[in-house]
Amino acid sequence: MHRTLADDLDRLPELLQSARDFAAEEVSGLADRPVAQLGKAPDREPLPAEGTGTEGALARFAERWAPGFSGSAGPRYLGFVTGGATPAALTGDWLTSAYDQNASGGGDSSATALEHETLGWLRELFGLSEEHSGAFVTGATVSTTVGLAIAREWLGERQGVSVSEQGAAALGPVDVLSGSPHSSVTKALSVLGIGRDRLRSVPVLSGNREAIDVEQLAAALDALGSRPAIVVANAGTVNTVDFDDLRAIAALKERYDFWLHVDAAFGGFAALSPSYAHLVEGLDAADSVCVDLHKWLNVPYDAAVQFTRRRDLQVRVFHNASPYLGLPTGDPDFLHLTPENSRRLRALPTWFALTAYGRAGHREIVERNVSLARQLGERIAQETRLRLLAPVRLNVVCFTLAEDAGKERVHEFARSIAASGEAFVTPTFYAGTHALRAAFSNWRTSEADADRVFEALKVHSGVGRS
Repeated sequence: MHRTLADDLDRLPELLQSARDFAAEEVSGLADRPVAQLGKAPDREPLPAEGTGTEGALARFAERWAPGFSGSAGPRYLGFVTGGATPAALTGDWLTSAYDQNASGGGDSSATALEHETLGWLRELFGLSEEHSGAFVTGATVSTTVGLAIAREWLGERQGVSVSEQGAAALGPVDVLSGSPHSSVTKALSVLGIGRDRLRSVPVLSGNREAIDVEQLAAALDALGSRPAIVVANAGTVNTVDFDDLRAIAALKERYDFWLHVDAAFGGFAALSPSYAHLVEGLDAADSVCVDLHKWLNVPYDAAVQFTRRRDLQVRVFHNASPYLGLPTGDPDFLHLTPENSRRLRALPTWFALTAYGRAGHREIVERNVSLARQLGERIAQETRLRLLAPVRLNVVCFTLAEDAGKERVHEFARSIAASGEAFVTPTFYAGTHALRAAFSNWRTSEADADRVFEALKVHSGVGRS
C-alpha cells in the first residue's frame, strides 16, 4: 500500500473527526455566511505529483475552495427550488458514503430492502396506489426521462412494436401535450429520440394561470383521432406553483388513449398538508410520477424518485442483459429499472429524514415555508418599487420591479441582491415580463430570514436608476 494511504488508514478515526469538526463549523455558520459568492474562483492548479494525505487535502480545501462556496444550504437561498439538508438527512448521507453500498441489486446487502421500504413510505406520503412502484434516481430530470421512456414503450405497445428493441424510429411521430411544461421535459424528449419539437403546447386557463385548460386538452386529444399520446401534467409549475386539475385530466382517459405523466417535482409535497392536499388530488391516477427529494424533503443533492404503474415496461426499457448480472425476475433489481447500473444508496438520507421527523415534521416545514412565502408576497404587493405578478399559491413568490422591468435591469437587480450576500433569487420570464422568483423550501428558513430577504429586496430595488 502507498505510504500516504497506509498513514491515512492508520489515522482514519482522527481524520474523520477533523472532517466532522470542519463540517460542523461550516454548517453552524450558514445563517451568517454570504448566501451567494460572486467572486473570482481560484486559478486552476496542476495535478499533484505526490499527494498531501487527507489532512493536507482538507487544509488545502479550507484555504482555496471553501471560502468561495455559496450558502445554498442556508435559510435565505431562495433561488431555483433548493432545499437544505436536515440533521437526519445529513447523517444519512454521511453514512451512505461510509458504507459505500452499490444499491443495484439485493444479492449481498440489505441496502436494496431499505430502498424498497423508503419507497413504500414515499408512496404513502404522496397518496399513490399500491400499483405504483418506484426507484431512486438523481433528480427530477432523470425521473422525468425515466417516466417518458416508459411512456414511449407504452406507445410502442399500442402500435405492436417494441421501441426498446427497434428504436424510437419504429414509432413514427409522437404527440406530447402539456400546458406549462418544465424545461426538463423537452430535454428528456431530446434524450429519448422523440424530439423537442414533438411537444405540443395546449392553452392554459385565463386569469393569470399556468394550469392547462382541460377542455382545450380534450380538443387537442380529439384532433388526434385514435392515435395514442403522452400528456405531461403539472403538480406545481415553476413560476407560480399552479396545479393542473389532475382528476379532470385523468377522467379524459375514458374517451382518449394517453399516458399521463405528472411532474410533481416539489408540488407533490402539498400532499403533506390538509390545507393544500386538494391540489394534488388525482395524482394516484398518473401512469408515471416525478418527485424531487433534494427540494422540499431537504435531503442532500442528489436525490429524486420516479413512480410508475407499468414496471413491466420499465424493465423492458432499462434491463441489463448480462450473464454476470442475471436476468430480471418478478422482483427485478434496481439496475433493471433505472439508467444506472451502479447506484449510490440515495435512499438512506431519505430513510433517516422520514424516520427522524415523520409526516408531522415534514408537514411543518411545508406549512411554514408556504406561510413565509405568502407573507413575503403580501409585503411585495405593498411595496411601491416592486410588483407581485401572480398570487402566491404555495411556496414561490413571482415578482418584478414596478417600473422599467426590462431584462437588463431585472437581472442586475438579481445580481445586486446576490452580491449583498443577504439573499439569492433567480430571474425568470412570466406573462411577458422579466421577473424574479423567491422559492421557499429550506427547513431552516424563519420569519427573521424572510424579513432580511424583504429588506434586501427593498434596498436593491432601485438598482440601475440614477
